[in-house]
Amino acid sequence: MVGTWINKRRWRTLRFYMIGWTLSFVFLSIVRGVGTEEVGSLKFEFQDSLLIAFSLGPIMGFVSGLAQIISEERIYKNISLRKFLLIQLLYTLLFMVLLVVVAFGIYSLYFGTSIDLLTFAFDTGSVAIYFYVTCVNIFLSILRQVNLMLGEGNLFKLIMGRFYTPHEEERIFMFLDLQASTTLAERLGHVTYSKLVQDCFNDLGIAAANNGEIYQYVGDEAVLTWPLDEGIHNQNLLKTFYRFKQQLESKREYYENTYDCLPFFKAGVHAGIVTVTEVGKYKKEIAYHGDTINTAARIQGQCNNLGSELLVSETLKNRLDGSHYIFEHIGSVPLKGKKGAVSICSVRVDVY
Repeated sequence: MVGTWINKRRWRTLRFYMIGWTLSFVFLSIVRGVGTEEVGSLKFEFQDSLLIAFSLGPIMGFVSGLAQIISEERIYKNISLRKFLLIQLLYTLLFMVLLVVVAFGIYSLYFGTSIDLLTFAFDTGSVAIYFYVTCVNIFLSILRQVNLMLGEGNLFKLIMGRFYTPHEEERIFMFLDLQASTTLAERLGHVTYSKLVQDCFNDLGIAAANNGEIYQYVGDEAVLTWPLDEGIHNQNLLKTFYRFKQQLESKREYYENTYDCLPFFKAGVHAGIVTVTEVGKYKKEIAYHGDTINTAARIQGQCNNLGSELLVSETLKNRLDGSHYIFEHIGSVPLKGKKGAVSICSVRVDVY
């Protein structure tokens, strides 16, 4: 059960916070323990404070990461901003209380203590520590949001210079387009239509369960990408499309009551070699370049003409496991901007 719940994306979140909080407590130990003297009733040797840091950090990081996962999946965008800020305040207070209790327990376990929990909590210098913990919590939350903006896992790669020099990768790209978007925008008005697109793309977060990375949002269109091996493994790219479709269907009542429609997306998919690099000086972005992306976009543009909700290039289809899905070869279709025709297959779920 636990193994099922902790998927790759959730584990990355938990690992980020566990490492972050551990490093923050180690930093605090160094600042307080090297060349300084404790003024409170509790005297920490440097080695002792490091032991506490390596014990306390993973525990509080796990709690903080778990709270972040719940916030992203269950709370964020589902309540008003005022309620969200109130929940954040309550969480911070509970986190502080838990921090004191866990720290007191760890200290008592390792070294024993003659003071009670209340004295431990309000020991001399504790206010500065609580201020430090609050700042670390805010800093890690900001880093988390930057990481989400760049794409899951890309922040560390960017810091390490992974994208400084352009390099090639073999990747899969899926272009998802909201159907009848112009009609919906005219009927709903721009603000309500934007809320519809926002809700749809929030539901698209389900792609993370199949290791999908949301590369870009372009108007009412979203672009997903996978490293080739991850995308074809366990049919992740196909499962992502149909699970997104199921997610929208499961919220049919909400969408029909709120927007008087059930949003419907069509997709085109292609795989190949692309170049990835960081671009921009004052606004950095991780960008992919190459004919693979253009071809995937052109394939998606054929969905309406060919009467299919999901089209894949035949070169990609040949690398996919055919079980649970039926592929129908449509033929070689000339695509705008390409000299030769591209072989395309439609996909549908095998109901048997």
